[in-house]
Amino acid sequence: MEINREINREINREINRDVYLNRLIVRKHNGFIKVITGIRRCGKSYLLNTLFYKHLLSEGVEESHIIRFAFDTAEDLLKIGEDPIVLDNEKEERKVDPSRFITWLMPQIRGEGMYYLLLDEVQKLGAFESVLNGFLRKQNVDVYVTGSNSKFLSKDILTEFEGRGDEVHVLPLSFFEYYAFKEGDKSEAYDDYSVYGGLPAVVLMNTEEQKTNYLISQMKNVYLRDIVARYSVQDESTLGEVIDVIASGISTLTNPRKIAATMNSVYGTNISDATVDKYIIYGEEAFMLTRVKRYNVKGRKYIGTPYKIYFEDLGLRNARLSFRQIEETHIMENIIYNELRYRGYQVDVGTVESREKDTNGKEIRVQREIDFIATLGSKKYYIQSAYAIPDKEKYEQECKSFERTMDSFKKIIIVEKSMKPRYDENGYLMMGVKEFLLDGNSLLI
Repeated sequence: MEINREINREINREINRDVYLNRLIVRKHNGFIKVITGIRRCGKSYLLNTLFYKHLLSEGVEESHIIRFAFDTAEDLLKIGEDPIVLDNEKEERKVDPSRFITWLMPQIRGEGMYYLLLDEVQKLGAFESVLNGFLRKQNVDVYVTGSNSKFLSKDILTEFEGRGDEVHVLPLSFFEYYAFKEGDKSEAYDDYSVYGGLPAVVLMNTEEQKTNYLISQMKNVYLRDIVARYSVQDESTLGEVIDVIASGISTLTNPRKIAATMNSVYGTNISDATVDKYIIYGEEAFMLTRVKRYNVKGRKYIGTPYKIYFEDLGLRNARLSFRQIEETHIMENIIYNELRYRGYQVDVGTVESREKDTNGKEIRVQREIDFIATLGSKKYYIQSAYAIPDKEKYEQECKSFERTMDSFKKIIIVEKSMKPRYDENGYLMMGVKEFLLDGNSLLI
């Protein structure tokens, strides 16, 4: 574990994560426990222990006032008299003794100055909730934590501090972060990103063989094994097959019943809707999957089912399918969804209902989809992901749902080919996906 941590720190050495760093900076001294969440190996520890640590030093904070402790490293455990070999034994359920940690920590907090407590893998500390809640009562201690493993994924840590925790959710690299490191030809970089995703370790790998083997191995031996271990899943193969079905259907409307029906017809299982739903929840809690509800624009209400499911990292999604289903249309939509979340938007799938006449002149109810409704405060955008618009018919098809919203919020069409942002004759903003991804202000044009 310690070796992996040092490798990850080296891997992330030159990768800029300014968006997340700034989110930590604006939360300084707010009286809450800052909880950094995210899928495993997306760079949480690097953000806290390298980038944020360097920021504090640059602001003139004395090094003695920044206390870092990683509960999964032998070096730190030995400082408090813990045996890392015993604690690393999978059969040993004992956690780090909180008394030993406090005994080591308290003498370091002296005087009236502000102290910053940066704790990694905090779930390994026994009674960590009580320990950290105690520090909330100290006006000169600012607390930041990360944590995730097979027994205690990082989302649970936030739950423990309900009402007292402030979350910063970290995604794998955005295309902007990825390209800032890779540079070169934008189209080649986008193609690589679409296939191998944005896990920091993958970005520094030079060959397709390295990337492919790493992602397949991580998906099998880390991400799925975490879920199996945490929830005591008895049938690991069925869990994997459910993930396969979800991976095959990204950006399409689905629900547990539809997935179960596919499972039973393709794999010959007898899985229930309830079990499928349970597995989806497991994937969400591990930050592997995100379920996105539909929102009725005119009715101003959410629709429970069906919904869409996206992957936090497309490299893991593609690895699960052995890189055999690289559907550019669906992958582009997943990338746009993750980008909107990276920018801090609340994202829904939109639906618009209208009464229209069919070919026989009969009035029927028609429901049309808006790929994304992106909301941040008073800002709202309707966004269509259209891989290609080869003719007027396709253009009109993409615009019909916009026309029926009957409101003035900005409407945007994103296409795959490179295209500088420009407004069309209907007042809709059109741009290429790479231009959208590489300009953080592209929605504001």
